Amino acid sequence: MREEMRKDEYIFLIGQDVGPYGGEHRVSGDLHSEFGEWRVKDAPISEQGIIGCALGASITGCRAIAEIPFMDFIMLPMDQICNQAAKYLYTFGGQASVPVVIRTAMGGYIRAAEQHSQCLEAWFTHIPGLKVVIPSTHYDVKGLLKTAIRDNNPVIFIEHKHLYPMKGEIPEEEYTIPLGVADIKKKGSDVSVIATSYMVHKALNVANKLEKEGISVEVVDPRTLVPLDKETILKSVKKTSRAIIVHEAPLRGGIGGEIAAIIADEGFEYLDAPIKRIGAKDAPIPFPSVLEDFILPSEADIERTIKELL
Repeated sequence: MREEMRKDEYIFLIGQDVGPYGGEHRVSGDLHSEFGEWRVKDAPISEQGIIGCALGASITGCRAIAEIPFMDFIMLPMDQICNQAAKYLYTFGGQASVPVVIRTAMGGYIRAAEQHSQCLEAWFTHIPGLKVVIPSTHYDVKGLLKTAIRDNNPVIFIEHKHLYPMKGEIPEEEYTIPLGVADIKKKGSDVSVIATSYMVHKALNVANKLEKEGISVEVVDPRTLVPLDKETILKSVKKTSRAIIVHEAPLRGGIGGEIAAIIADEGFEYLDAPIKRIGAKDAPIPFPSVLEDFILPSEADIERTIKELL
């Protein structure tokens, strides 16, 4: 955000506590001290106000980055996002672009209970006009965020709260990552595991463990859900003949169903076994750690499904 804001004076950040406090998750850091209150704007606890302001500014010449620190509350400005931002380009025949990035944080495993732990990414993939980004690594989040900020269309940029404390290296030189290009996080030959966000790391842990047992797991990270790189997914399934889709959201209605349908529609002849999906159980996220761990997907779930499929 700092690099892009230095390049373009019309980029601004708005959200709850993004100013001197540095953001609910400390992502905005000291941007307020560098750019001032006109470009790093603290907003009231009103998600409708935040998105409404960002939307209005974006269609009149600015590029807004709006932060909704917990994805659970992104349902409050759904009208602004789905009925307005997603449809302006169509409504005005291409004459009005909406260069707004809505950054939000999803996910559990942090003992935050039922109203601060949800994964709602599948909601937005259903709305034409929205792009949906869901990175899993330090390298990807920077390159994809730069691309999202420069995009002239609304982008839902979904980060995972459990990934914020992780450390990693990124290049100092300028780089971007195009939307709609998946990444093979680990090559393999026995089974394809298509995983999103924090589940990518769980899948990699399992893949590294099973490698010692002679099982070769390919881990595919879509990185963006809209646009979705189905070619990379299908190419992987063609190589391994087996597919498992892992996401943290509840299994029912999750993005895994869409990916499974694509594989069934366009890669059925590649399969030597049924497509398997792994997701959270259909229940609110409990606060007690033992119950949260029971509801959410685990590495044991991934390992067991791989071995059953093989």
